[in-house]
Amino acid sequence: MCGNVSWWRSAAVTHGLIALFAMGSWISVNSLWVELPVIVSVLPEGWNLPAYLSVLIAFGNLGPIAVTITHHCAPGRLKERLLIHCIQALAVVASALLAAFWSHTVVIAGEERSLVFLLFTFVLSLVCCTSNVTFLPFMSRYPPEYIRTFFIGQGFSALFPCVVALGQGVGKLECKTVNGTEQPVLLKENFPAQNFFAFLCVMLSVSFLSFWALTQRQTKSQEEVQAQESDKIETGKNGDETHPLHNSATPVTEEQKQVEEKPPAQTFWTQRNIYLLLLLAISNALTNGVLPSVQSFSCLPYDTMTFHLSVVLGNIANPLACFLAMFVVLRSSTGLGFLSLGGGVFAAYLMALAALSPCPPLRGHAAGISLVVISWIIFTGLFSYLKVAIGTLLHEAGQAALLWCGISIQAGSLIGALTMFPLVNIYNVFARAQECMNLCI
Repeated sequence: MCGNVSWWRSAAVTHGLIALFAMGSWISVNSLWVELPVIVSVLPEGWNLPAYLSVLIAFGNLGPIAVTITHHCAPGRLKERLLIHCIQALAVVASALLAAFWSHTVVIAGEERSLVFLLFTFVLSLVCCTSNVTFLPFMSRYPPEYIRTFFIGQGFSALFPCVVALGQGVGKLECKTVNGTEQPVLLKENFPAQNFFAFLCVMLSVSFLSFWALTQRQTKSQEEVQAQESDKIETGKNGDETHPLHNSATPVTEEQKQVEEKPPAQTFWTQRNIYLLLLLAISNALTNGVLPSVQSFSCLPYDTMTFHLSVVLGNIANPLACFLAMFVVLRSSTGLGFLSLGGGVFAAYLMALAALSPCPPLRGHAAGISLVVISWIIFTGLFSYLKVAIGTLLHEAGQAALLWCGISIQAGSLIGALTMFPLVNIYNVFARAQECMNLCI
């Protein structure tokens, strides 16, 4: 019995539960994006659906705004655990209903609209956006190494939907000659969108159960931690005292955190912390807003396989970079600046390819394909590592720092998406390559 309890409370189990918990943060929105090629052929909005999706994700920021205002106006009144439980349960229910009713339409003002899909998309977007300002502050209960595991889990939220979408055969097409001209013909998927959204519901349920398990472990270990602290107080005069935040895999309780964390309010807003938050916002603007908006323009002129490889391998680079940060954390502000500059070079190259679409350099050559795929891998890997390193440093400043960490992530993502939306969808700055057509002769 004791062996079983010891195994259940081990650090390895804690790392696994945190990764699965973090996986639920953005898996909903990532799943909606990768499934777009399937659902646009069914829903009446067609290829205008990405524009709707971008707007709904932007409105999802009402959640973080509400949480931030509550923290400011009523500090300590917001029950973090309860809020996380609520938004996770909401996500599970919304994804289950989405799987059942995603293709249902209603007539509004004489036109068919996919109101059900748009409604559940907004709910899932609200949950994803709110997770950035709730999940991260919760992680302040754990030692610093677990914040890196958290970001690995966030990487899984992008990787898993992509792998499943590849197995589904999303976006696969072949060129067939019709009346003397080659026409693209989409191949039928291996399983329908309903099954894909059912997979999303299962993953969100796993995340929900993982968080529940974390809270149960924390509750059951509370008396044990308090007993350890009593022993430390008794022996503290004769020896060094160990801080609970650095105590193996056991999280501290909310009551302990309130007693321990009483730094002056002014100490957080140092030049270094502001610099870190700014770097974090810029990196998320690029990785979550700017570059994803033009990924198809930078890759599809080469071929569809280049696009799929860039998406999948880039999403594999994300958790791998986070895993590297488990062993080596760059703490130098100058080093982090050079790291972001290096990622910015690859971002600039990919933006240049998108701007030159549909005729980028080395089109039709293996070297061109290799360059674009490698650029996406390095770009994603560098900025993923940067985000984990900054998250680790801010973790040391306490729960409020992680709240601002989440706000910076969300603000950067929103600014990046809102900047690119008019350029891509209104002003048509980027020209899309046409399948089965050579426009560069």
